[in-house]
Amino acid sequence: MQTKPSIVFCHGLWADGSCFNKLIVPLLAEGYECIASQHGLNSVAEDVAVAKATIGRVSSPVILVGHSYGGSVITGAGTDDRVVGLVYIAALAPDADETSQAQQSNFPKTDIFSHIDVKDGRIWLTPEGIECFAGDLPENEKKLVYATQGAPKPDLFEAKVGGTAWKSKPSWYIVAKNDRTVHPDLERAMAKRMGATTIELDSSHVPMLSQPERVLDVIRTAANAVRERSATAGR
Repeated sequence: MQTKPSIVFCHGLWADGSCFNKLIVPLLAEGYECIASQHGLNSVAEDVAVAKATIGRVSSPVILVGHSYGGSVITGAGTDDRVVGLVYIAALAPDADETSQAQQSNFPKTDIFSHIDVKDGRIWLTPEGIECFAGDLPENEKKLVYATQGAPKPDLFEAKVGGTAWKSKPSWYIVAKNDRTVHPDLERAMAKRMGATTIELDSSHVPMLSQPERVLDVIRTAANAVRERSATAGR
């Protein structure tokens, strides 16, 4: 009988599932079943569908972990009955009547939008934009992030996600205090609105790469909480 929830990771823009490598390796060693959704950043509906399909590749119950735009993905995919908890990392989390773009428009524009290149139907991060995205990483890791970026379609933020999982599932939220990609005040507002257990880190937009141990602590806390809740409900 499975005693630990499975962990499904959902990446954001300018990334793929490998951005969670520093989390997946130790969690696997601790006996957690883990998988990363490799969605194409073509449309919100498609990305949510891929995330739900990925949930089907592991045993239930599942904790979804979403970074950046991946927070929008887990907000939609997390309504699935197999999902028991949500962990947001410097992430967006629109309500059912909102888009990711609408959420961001209510807060100051971050530096990264001065360092993107819209070309060939995709939004590319420029080399200079890495400082806004992952400024607290070593130089070799910054170059790796740039080389493995996933470029989204320009209208990705204009669609609704099709559900609001944080209204019915327990949530944890990691605020990146030095974020220059998603505004930290936006992160705080979303965490407060969803009633999430909130942790703030002195981090760039990618704390799972710059401070993986702190992020792992949050995921472990979430996993223990949902296990305790399940045990209590089963009495």
